[in-house]
Amino acid sequence: MKKILVNLALILCAATMMAQQPVITFEKTEHDFGKINEADGRVTTVFAFKNEGTMPLVLSNVRASCGCTTPKWTREPVEPGQNGEITVTYNPNGRPGRFQKTITITSNASEATKKLFIKGEVIPKPAKPVNNYPVKMGELSLKSKNMQFGTVKFGEAVTREIEYANKTDHELTVDLALPNKDLYIDGQVSLKTIKPNETGKIIVVLSTAQYPIYGPVNSAVYVVVNGKSIIEPEYRIDLIGEVVEDFAKLTVEERQNAPISMLSEKADLGTIVSGKSAKKSLHIQNMGANPLIIRRVYSASNDVKVTAPKAAVKSGKKGEIKVEIKAVKDGKALEAGEYKRDIQVITNDPKAPRRTVTINFVVK
Repeated sequence: MKKILVNLALILCAATMMAQQPVITFEKTEHDFGKINEADGRVTTVFAFKNEGTMPLVLSNVRASCGCTTPKWTREPVEPGQNGEITVTYNPNGRPGRFQKTITITSNASEATKKLFIKGEVIPKPAKPVNNYPVKMGELSLKSKNMQFGTVKFGEAVTREIEYANKTDHELTVDLALPNKDLYIDGQVSLKTIKPNETGKIIVVLSTAQYPIYGPVNSAVYVVVNGKSIIEPEYRIDLIGEVVEDFAKLTVEERQNAPISMLSEKADLGTIVSGKSAKKSLHIQNMGANPLIIRRVYSASNDVKVTAPKAAVKSGKKGEIKVEIKAVKDGKALEAGEYKRDIQVITNDPKAPRRTVTINFVVK
């Protein structure tokens, strides 16, 4: 009996203490902004609350779940029976789409932690034409100056597009000039006569089936505006990609009998007199069963000339890659010193389709 009386006394004591605490109550704990326009900027709502306890209420902290939401609240103690408020502002800039955020309140109330919620949907602001079409080619505006083809498997035809727009107050004509040397490139424009505020597309096809090319694509097309074909960087669209052989098609037997290329990773050209040139032969050997085909040899340096063997290298034989390096760059003789140039060799060896040879030489 004594134990029951003690427990009852503790419960009554706790109840008395709770009755002496502040109690926070809100008119609402959630606000739906509905659909708001990003262009209109920040939106705000107010959460009003009341202290229904018997002691002063103090909000020690009000924290939002992200930096896009800013709360302000009554800082001074709220006496029993009095009101306070929490003002919540949401910034929609750069945040299109639906949102839901939480505001956490910490206080000395009987319920020490309380949560509020805001939600809504941000309607994105219309993109400015200058942002959509930042590249200028004469009076024509484009979205980009290069086309990324990525990795293209040999035999495929890949199409890429770039949008263009007429942001002038008069009609324009648009066409495409193609490089005659690169027969694997074809292209056209979707709209040759374009009125103000109209848009069109530049469509370019990279086709490797009829015109074999391996390795990096180094080509371009030129935009013709109002009939003026100007072959200048301003009107150039660079075509960027890499053509690779599709070895996934090989059977197990074909892989077992595949060619195996052997080529030294370094070569020494010796000494070159400044302004002159020197030649070097690189030997590539086929250690596999089937013929080794040199798909392409090239260098990124314009002072290097590389010639590959025309015939396939038979099993156990060697092929000769001829290299000529000029000690001249951009029309000027190289200064004395040590130099190196990289040569890229692409073959039908499935295990090592691309090999790099670094050629060292000294200029005096």
